[in-house]
Amino acid sequence: MADPSSYRPKPGQIPDSPGVYKFRDEHGRVIYVGKAKSLRQRLANYFQDLAGLHPRTRTMVTTAASVEWTVVTTEVEALQLEYSWIKEFDPRFNVKYRDDKSYPYLAVTLNEEFPRVQVMRGAKKKGVRYFGPYAHAWAIRETVDLMLRVFPVRTCSAGVFKRSAQIGRPCLLGYIGKCSAPCVGRISAEEHRELAEEFCDFMAGRTGAYLRRLERRMQEAAEEMEYERAARLRDDIGALKRAMEKSAVVLADATDADLIAVAEDELEAAVQIFHVRGGRVRGQRGWVTDKVEAVTTGGLVEHALQQLYGEERGDAVPKEVLVPALPEPVEPVAQWLSQRRGSQVSLRIPQRGDKKDLMATVGRNAQQALALHKTKRASDLTTRSRALEEIAEALGLDSVPLRIECFDISHLQGEDVVASMVVFEDGLVRKSEYRRFQIKGFEGQDDVRSMHEVIGRRFKRYLQEKQKSGEWTEEPDGGTAAPVDGVLTAAGEPDRADGRPVDDDGRPKRFAYPPQLVVVDGGAPQVAAARRALDELGIDDVAVCGLAKRLEEVWLPAEDDPVVLPRSSEGLYLLQRVRDEAHRFAITYQRNKRSKRLKSSPLDAVPGLGDTRRQALLKHFGSLKKLRAATVDEICEVPGVGRKTAETVAAALAAAAPSAPAVNTATGEIIEDDGAPPAALSAERGQER
Repeated sequence: MADPSSYRPKPGQIPDSPGVYKFRDEHGRVIYVGKAKSLRQRLANYFQDLAGLHPRTRTMVTTAASVEWTVVTTEVEALQLEYSWIKEFDPRFNVKYRDDKSYPYLAVTLNEEFPRVQVMRGAKKKGVRYFGPYAHAWAIRETVDLMLRVFPVRTCSAGVFKRSAQIGRPCLLGYIGKCSAPCVGRISAEEHRELAEEFCDFMAGRTGAYLRRLERRMQEAAEEMEYERAARLRDDIGALKRAMEKSAVVLADATDADLIAVAEDELEAAVQIFHVRGGRVRGQRGWVTDKVEAVTTGGLVEHALQQLYGEERGDAVPKEVLVPALPEPVEPVAQWLSQRRGSQVSLRIPQRGDKKDLMATVGRNAQQALALHKTKRASDLTTRSRALEEIAEALGLDSVPLRIECFDISHLQGEDVVASMVVFEDGLVRKSEYRRFQIKGFEGQDDVRSMHEVIGRRFKRYLQEKQKSGEWTEEPDGGTAAPVDGVLTAAGEPDRADGRPVDDDGRPKRFAYPPQLVVVDGGAPQVAAARRALDELGIDDVAVCGLAKRLEEVWLPAEDDPVVLPRSSEGLYLLQRVRDEAHRFAITYQRNKRSKRLKSSPLDAVPGLGDTRRQALLKHFGSLKKLRAATVDEICEVPGVGRKTAETVAAALAAAAPSAPAVNTATGEIIEDDGAPPAALSAERGQER
């Protein structure tokens, strides 16, 4: 780590004029590029007391080993040189927007003798007219397919074009009227170029005049009684209008503008851009960046403008650019944009009306893009590693918990009490390791006792598996382990390719792999119950914690106060995901179990009565209540039911005494014994846990 004073320029050495500066590290690599209206004042800010610098700025100046600068005449030149150097050196401490995808463009190759319409990605080429970007390539192809009816421009590749010219026969599009077939000389190169330029004008938003011209020609054809030509023009107008409808009208005054919105937090920022041409949204794109330098929203906007228009000229830079915050100072940036366009560009914040409403829409898109980016972090190895390290540090673990198991209890007013166990390994779910439990030790609602039972059952199975494999041969009190089911196998049995223990038949052993951390859904009582269950089994190498829902506090055994992780902590985010997944798995199991119980009937226990005849009985009598009241002879009338089966059914229904009618407390409706209405289930779900 370098001391900034070791390479600080001497007083009076830095000029008081506009310029661009570069910080280099000890290896000569450029690590930061910046511009300034006054180089002397700006660079002096970097060489103050380190305690007064932003943490990211402090990291940059202590990583650097030298600084150099270049004097320019104006701030606009400084802006252009800064952009060029950032592109050239790719400094690690500069904000660098990265595209979240490679956006496709609709391109017209005006640099060729016979211009071609096609989908293009990547860097823009000189002499090619671009429209977009579009979200999907298929959206471009749909638009082009509609437009080719009116503007039959060439769309084939160079190989297909050359081949058609050699054989003197056009491709299929030439035969069906969606290509003017310049390959076989149907139109000249000049006529085809004029057609391509009309296509470009229409795509650029100059649609009104062309549509009015087509409508006038259609009326003239109709007046001259050339009805086929009039019908063809009518269909052309319809195709163009359908193509226009694919781009929603957002600004009624046919404005050409780009709207830029920024969503940011302390570490990252997402930028969304809407390209509006002729009042319609013609393209959309988005970028995400790490905030590796201390930068304001205006600074993020300035970097976005550099990235967006640094390689553009002419009409590619719109007349109006709407932003959420202006760069500081704004005049050089606006002047730079005007130079690239060749005419005045308005750079401003929308204050009212449709433009402000559209900016709010772009802002929502930016927020969603940032949220989506953060969701993707869950699958990022670096982020998962940081989360596990934060958990280990917060809980005082000797090593990171590579395997985490979480347990949750679910029930409905004390009935159908079940539990779930979910497993995360290296921060990722392992659904093949999930397990479900039914509480068997007692009746009623007691989450603490339920948690004690489930943890005890899970780790008893773990000890049994170790006994079978010979990995653990002593009881917690020092005695010799007894064989499980009368059999104690030797160690050295085969393992799976991923290192998991397997049984003799090759199947993976359940509960054979211990976690480093057990998480329970709950507070101090549930944590104490889990720890007590482990202590009773003599297991002391598995950590336990609980995550309480109300304040997202992390509870540890025998601790009076919880551990409070920062809301932005990756460790807390991982614990929340583990807890929420356990809750989802538990409540799904509990609902399925209750549903099966509500659907069960005395007919299920009748031997020899399958689904087909059971459904036939219920369909014939209409309900279980009417079937119970039927005689044996009446039951025999059901197709496929003999007398012996009818007697068995009657006896089974007589033995199963009907329960008292249930009442739906929400509606007062009596629930018949032949099934609960959906309303009853809906009322119950509000009270399940």
